[in-house]
Amino acid sequence: MVDTPQSLSMPGLEDGRKADEPCTIVIFGASGDLTARKLIPALYHLYTEGQMPASFRVVGFARREKTDESWREEMRVGIEKYSRTRSVDAAQWQDFANNLCYHRGDLTDADAYGGLAGRLAGFDDAALTGNLVFYLAISPSLFGEVVDQLHAAGLLKRFEEGDSNWQRVVVEKPFGHDLRSAQLLNNHLIRHARERQIFRIDHYLGKETVQNIMMFRFSNAIFEQLWNREAIEHVQITVSEDIGVGSRGGYFV
Repeated sequence: MVDTPQSLSMPGLEDGRKADEPCTIVIFGASGDLTARKLIPALYHLYTEGQMPASFRVVGFARREKTDESWREEMRVGIEKYSRTRSVDAAQWQDFANNLCYHRGDLTDADAYGGLAGRLAGFDDAALTGNLVFYLAISPSLFGEVVDQLHAAGLLKRFEEGDSNWQRVVVEKPFGHDLRSAQLLNNHLIRHARERQIFRIDHYLGKETVQNIMMFRFSNAIFEQLWNREAIEHVQITVSEDIGVGSRGGYFV
């Protein structure tokens, strides 16, 4: 007999950690490279380790024509190719995949967001309709557009004490290209969400190259004295990849 994720213990709950609430994760840019390489494999591993809520949904939002089944199959291929284990347990995958669905729509089309709201309203658990995480794995030029559309569709609002549901916005890098553009983007986001609802991600800060530089700087008595703003004009970090731009050219426009 193989334990299902529902029967696995939840580390830390006995220590008073708040239990994970049922929620829906909407990934904008679901047909992109990041979703297949990083996001879905990460969610799948959280599921197999018993760290996802008992009730959840993952909705992929993109403009390409796909069905729920075809998107699920693409995500499975992504896990087998890019995840840390490169393997999928058939039974666990089937249970996980039942929570994945695909919603086709253009990011600038208000009707697409209305259709998304209707689809969420059809979930059998009310918490899946109200507890929402919006992950913006899209071109930076569309961050503000998507947040505006979500608010107009009634899916995103500024959290108030006493609200029974919550929403979160996760902004994938880059968050602006300089101080001024970052401030403008931040002002745009907080029209519809409070600071506590916004999460900014730059996963390159977690890469070994950057972490090793920090360790080298603070663990070396000589460099620790020299590596400061008085002695260094600027720092450049180049990370070479062999995958190229591929089909992601629109992201950089």
